[in-house]
Amino acid sequence: MRLVFAGTPAVAVPSLELLAAAHEVAAVITREDAPVGRKRVLTPSPVAEAALSMGLPVLKANRLDDAVTGRIAALRPELGVIVAYGGLIREPLLSTPEHGWINLHFSDLPRWRGAAPVQWTLIAGDREAGVSVFQLVAELDAGPVFATLRTPVAAHETAGTLLDRLAVSGGALLDDVVAAIAAGSAVARPQEGEGTYAPKLGLEDGRLDLTQPAETVYSRFRGVTPEPGAHLDLEGTRLKVLDCAPLREHPALPVGTVRADGKRILAGTADDPLELLEVQPAGKRPMRAADWWRGVSAETLEVVR
Repeated sequence: MRLVFAGTPAVAVPSLELLAAAHEVAAVITREDAPVGRKRVLTPSPVAEAALSMGLPVLKANRLDDAVTGRIAALRPELGVIVAYGGLIREPLLSTPEHGWINLHFSDLPRWRGAAPVQWTLIAGDREAGVSVFQLVAELDAGPVFATLRTPVAAHETAGTLLDRLAVSGGALLDDVVAAIAAGSAVARPQEGEGTYAPKLGLEDGRLDLTQPAETVYSRFRGVTPEPGAHLDLEGTRLKVLDCAPLREHPALPVGTVRADGKRILAGTADDPLELLEVQPAGKRPMRAADWWRGVSAETLEVVR
């Protein structure tokens, strides 16, 4: 089958690799080079780098406007496939391929429609995560579903590790659906149930609210790690939290306080303390929480609420 593939981050690469091995990929659409690192060096997306390494034509665009639509239409694709491209596909591009567009989405639709499904899966404390392959329609993530795969969420998975895992299983599911479309045997069924939404996360979404129970705080930490990143606001200074864990069966601490207990650095929540394991103070490198605490000139720090 002749495809066009749209994707940008590393999680889209397993899907591209599988599809390119079995089908003709007429073009890979990805977002334009973006500044990366402290020196803000313009860097191709992971999908662009993967496509070039496979000798596939690459079209870089942040907006799928009329000009891009015309270039895609000239390729006469039978199917469009999108995995985390980072932009919307509207008419007339939506109807340009013979079979329209299908999307690999990292949730069990209709739960967690939107930009950050894996993050919100963890923030909400869901016990299962999922991937869905569905027909793209004008309404956000609302098209009929070809296939869904569910998987248990491991106890300490972060959004980064869970998304990496789903990228592999989801890529295989997507490959199966494309093969079924090519064979004429694919069947898509309408989504059932009430939809929930997973909006894009910003920096403030990474603030850990210690007035909540420890498991709720830990779920937030897992959902925002590695992006946009978890943090505590400590008396006017932002402390990034790179690793932590609830400390069960330990005496409670006053809510919102951070203090040392032997070699452990603990933060008081609404119930169990949260042990800080790795942190990054503003303007400094990542370090063990105990090493950071040795430089703190106070017995207790208060978290700004």
